[in-house]
Amino acid sequence: MVAPSQNGETNCRFCSAPLERALVDLGTLPLANSYLAEEDLESAEPRFSLRPLICERCFLVQLPEWESPEAIFSDYAYFSSFSDSWLEHARRYCGMAQARFGLDETSQVIEVASNDGYLLQYFQSARIPVLGIEPARNVAEAAIDKGIPTRVEFFGEQLAVKLAEEGIAADLLVGNNVLAHTPHLNDFVRGIRTVLAPGGVATLEFPHLLRLLEETQFDTIYHEHFSYFSLTAVRRVFEHHGLTLFDVEELPTHGGSLRIYAAKTESARPTAASLDELLQREADEGLLHLAGYERFASRVDDVRRQLLEFLADARAQGRSVLAYGAPAKGNTLLCYCGVGTESISFTVDRSPHKQGRFLPGSRLPVRPPEELIAAKPDYVLILPWNLRSEIMAQNEVIREWGGRFVTAVPRLQIWE
Repeated sequence: MVAPSQNGETNCRFCSAPLERALVDLGTLPLANSYLAEEDLESAEPRFSLRPLICERCFLVQLPEWESPEAIFSDYAYFSSFSDSWLEHARRYCGMAQARFGLDETSQVIEVASNDGYLLQYFQSARIPVLGIEPARNVAEAAIDKGIPTRVEFFGEQLAVKLAEEGIAADLLVGNNVLAHTPHLNDFVRGIRTVLAPGGVATLEFPHLLRLLEETQFDTIYHEHFSYFSLTAVRRVFEHHGLTLFDVEELPTHGGSLRIYAAKTESARPTAASLDELLQREADEGLLHLAGYERFASRVDDVRRQLLEFLADARAQGRSVLAYGAPAKGNTLLCYCGVGTESISFTVDRSPHKQGRFLPGSRLPVRPPEELIAAKPDYVLILPWNLRSEIMAQNEVIREWGGRFVTAVPRLQIWE
């Protein structure tokens, strides 16, 4: 974890170098996934500094651990299966992996942070043995109800050793959007090496720091995301623990992600040209020097100014604005910009696990999507902007009364 050293400094969770430079200061915000029940509205919410730091030695961008993973993830509001595009992404991945790595009935697939079984269901339907590892009991139970074997535990070296002792080894280990969620980075990566079978492969997906910087995706910064990875930084971490990256893909998911492929160094595979190409591009974009990070904070301020001006203009013209979605990134956006129910009276979300609750900080009520249609707003602010096309297609009806869609990141856009 990122923790204070003996002299009061904060140290890098990978290389232990002192951390002094901030990428941006987003203020003091509540946990982005701490959705509120109605009875919680009478109480003040715990708030924590949201100020990511840059390691000048390994260039891992990271947040201090203000709250434990157990407090954040043991009961979780995010269920992966409520996004059609994410399910399709998982289905395509499973088909690719099965063909590329020759997976069959004799193989073992393990997914870390397996959520509600959104991905493992496709391997299971192909008769490939699977095991999910998911710390959020409420989410894991949804997978178990589907018949997907799931352990309700946090993944790390200790669990990996336990699995190895039970004779369980991964021919394929999958970790989608989990690497950023662990403050115990070194322990987590050691666990990956421990649980891999000889010749096994690990693939992990995570938002790409380069895209975060280029497209001012500051709303993807929240306390549950402890680390923000470039390919350069993640390769150093994996190599330190005896894992070699042999391929990388750039993906459109979550506003721009990487999928890395890794194997034990002693069984490394031929290296794809895409690795060196992307490493060079990161160097060319300045990610190996502090200067490459300096303009980000001012662009974040521009996003806040544009959103607040849009909302003020809408109010002055008597136009209504509602929101779509209740993602963690939307909570960072609304809280940093100081937006509440005086500007947006409610948001809607497809997940019944969020409906009837309130967003942290802004306290916008979360209602079913049908209420968006009934309200006939002039504008719909899409908070999960990475799903803009999917959401606009699902809600095309708002154009019938002249309603328009809006996104705030990387800049304010009104979609005709």
